[in-house]
Amino acid sequence: MNNISLIGMPACGKSTVGVLLAKTLNMAFTDTDLLIQQAYGKFLWQILEDDGNDGFNRKEEAVIGALRCENTCIATGGSAVYSEKAMNHLKSISKIIFLEVPVEEIIARTGDIKSRGVVIEKGKTLEELYNERLPLYKKYAGFTVKAGGKSLEKVVYEISRLSL
Repeated sequence: MNNISLIGMPACGKSTVGVLLAKTLNMAFTDTDLLIQQAYGKFLWQILEDDGNDGFNRKEEAVIGALRCENTCIATGGSAVYSEKAMNHLKSISKIIFLEVPVEEIIARTGDIKSRGVVIEKGKTLEELYNERLPLYKKYAGFTVKAGGKSLEKVVYEISRLSL
């Protein structure tokens, strides 16, 4: 089990940290959001618009469940934790690291939530989404890295120092 999966809220740095971590640890890199877009030929926001949150979650679960890789850093979508099946698969093939960033920083970083393709119920705030997902991130994480207010290099360094 030589893969690393990064989980966390949108804008916590999973994709960016993942690329840098892969370079640092001489690993391949994959982003499940990009795999979803490639598999279905649409942007994430289009899938959400066409299929709704539940439809998107089923597609995400299928893509993550089909992952077969070695020596790879995997950046997941923030909503991956909604699928126990997907998370159990990730747990079976990788060490799972939660990039924890305070909600205030997530809100400041996020920008246009619609163009990001975030699974969120209509009328729900980003803070409510954070509070809903936080217990799930903690449930599935093998390791937690407090990434708020830190440089990308510092976060990558802290992950690379973990006993994975």
